[in-house]
Amino acid sequence: MKQIQRPQRAGWPLCGILLPLILNIASSPAALAAEDAEGALHGHAAPTVRLSADAAAGAGIRVMPLEPRPLAEEVEAPGEVRLDLYATSQVTPRIEAQVVERHARLGDRVKKGQPLVTLTSAAMAEAQGDLILAARDWRRMEGLGKELVSEQKRLQNRVRYQQAKAKLSAFGMTARQIDRLAKKGDVSLADGRFTLLAPQDGTIIRDDFVVGQMVHPGDLLFEITDESTIWVEAHVAPERMKEMKPGAPARVRSGDRWIRGRVIQMHHRLDEITRTMGVRIEVPNAGDQLHSGQFVTARIQVGQGEPALSLPLNALLRSSDGDWQLFVEKTPGVFQPMEVEVVKRLPGVAVVEGVPPGTPVVVQGAFFLQSELAKSGFEVHNH
Repeated sequence: MKQIQRPQRAGWPLCGILLPLILNIASSPAALAAEDAEGALHGHAAPTVRLSADAAAGAGIRVMPLEPRPLAEEVEAPGEVRLDLYATSQVTPRIEAQVVERHARLGDRVKKGQPLVTLTSAAMAEAQGDLILAARDWRRMEGLGKELVSEQKRLQNRVRYQQAKAKLSAFGMTARQIDRLAKKGDVSLADGRFTLLAPQDGTIIRDDFVVGQMVHPGDLLFEITDESTIWVEAHVAPERMKEMKPGAPARVRSGDRWIRGRVIQMHHRLDEITRTMGVRIEVPNAGDQLHSGQFVTARIQVGQGEPALSLPLNALLRSSDGDWQLFVEKTPGVFQPMEVEVVKRLPGVAVVEGVPPGTPVVVQGAFFLQSELAKSGFEVHNH
């Protein structure tokens, strides 16, 4: 009798690998979009993209109901980041001296009163010696009775002592340093050395000198600034200046983020080069996002309009025939394009018609959804 050969089971593991892979491909966003697009072409359904909650989160999809909101009127202007000069100090010598020791460097965060640099000067040594002598004479004079020293002599010694202290203060020594020198009365301390201290808390942003360098009055040794707040100088057309008001809300774009601030000052002089006028915006600088010299875009609020259906400009896209469209979430995770009419465009915002109030619309991630439809080869007209 002829034997029947049974199929070998060796092929089953391959089927077990391919079947999940095929199912996985078929359930991808692009495949789902293609399936919906094919259904739309045959009159079954409108083109949609279906995403799981994890896939939507990974694509940065954000949905919110489209409701009438008061629309702030803003003036957009280019701007430049500047130091907050009210929170900035410069450290300079007041007499000719030589740098002998550095105590801080560029980028260091320093506290008020922290030593920065030690200098030495012949003029300082002479002034220190004068103080020690004047302090000694004044202490001796105070110990003598009025019957032994005339009032004129007593006054002369006191004036000499005060002048010696004032001279050292003018040369750059602090009141505490001067008092310590006067009390100790140690002649060896009259060596001309003195240390400049940080006048404020902040970050060192300049320190252009070297040890051993001779410096002169007014030479910049350190520049220190508190970068927790910073200024943006917005360049506004003169005809819009009448709309600007101190305290008005403003925002500044840094990368893909908007940082809120407020108008603190307005210039009254036309820039001869740009033919614009300056509006100074104070901006909190948490995380050190903004830096002096950086160019940014500023928007200054000048009024409040009537409530309107508005959404971010990046939520709107062009369909293949050039019409504006957005994506609505029909059911959780199911997104469908819808054509709308843009009736007004403002900086970063558009007012639309053709969408019922309360409709959940995609305000972030619309480009991803349009790309998924494009992968399916389906062109959205929505007529």
